[in-house]
Amino acid sequence: MSEQIEHAPSQARALGTRWLGIGLATVISVVTLGLGLTGRLNLYISPESVWFACAAAVVTLAGAIWSCTLPLGEEGDHGHDHGGAPAAGASTGSDADAVARPRRSLALAGTVTGGVVASGVVIAALVLPPASLSVELAMSRVGEQTALFAGADDVTLGVADTATFGVGDWASVFATATNTAAYDGKTVTLTGFVTPTDADGVNLTRLVITHCVIDAQPATLPVTIDAGEFDTGQWVEVEGTVKADADGSLHVEPTTVTAIDEPRDPYEY
Repeated sequence: MSEQIEHAPSQARALGTRWLGIGLATVISVVTLGLGLTGRLNLYISPESVWFACAAAVVTLAGAIWSCTLPLGEEGDHGHDHGGAPAAGASTGSDADAVARPRRSLALAGTVTGGVVASGVVIAALVLPPASLSVELAMSRVGEQTALFAGADDVTLGVADTATFGVGDWASVFATATNTAAYDGKTVTLTGFVTPTDADGVNLTRLVITHCVIDAQPATLPVTIDAGEFDTGQWVEVEGTVKADADGSLHVEPTTVTAIDEPRDPYEY
């Protein structure tokens, strides 16, 4: 009977260890593959990285399946009990246990806390539907100085085919061009969502990501639209021309503005 009582905590620890390692890794791998197969992984990472993330998920899932073939608790059995008499001057078993007990308690508390947090993140990934970054996030980051608009692409942008430009490309031009007259009259067809400006105007906004949503940067273009015509956050398609003002600044003069649903891939890269 006493052996069964002692075995129960050991069994629980083994189950907890397996969940923290194999269980969480398996769930994350399945979620990643599911998002990749449905095309929704683009909401979190750049399309160029999707294949790598899915390949890593497959490898992780294969390793997790193989690990499940090990008997429960074997991963923690390293055969530390080698027998033999204690060395001279060594602490007695009770003294060593008294010293080690606080450390074990602290380690257990850290493990439980980390397990709860990690489990919460994984469960949230399972329960919550994939969603794009909020309009509020884009507006909160407007005006931040980022490498996207640092001016390093001036030469490239000046000679590129502007017909292929998205909101991010044009935002770089608007922010860095020294000869704005060269872009005056260029036709554009752009997709983004409406955000207000400080001067009661309207911006066309799009989030640009390099690797994943953590590095998302807002790209904004001033567009001549009535501020009350569209709600903040409404996705629109704008057709029009780029106009250079007398002060050298640029804006988009639309010929048509059409309200649309959020595109399946809401980011630019």
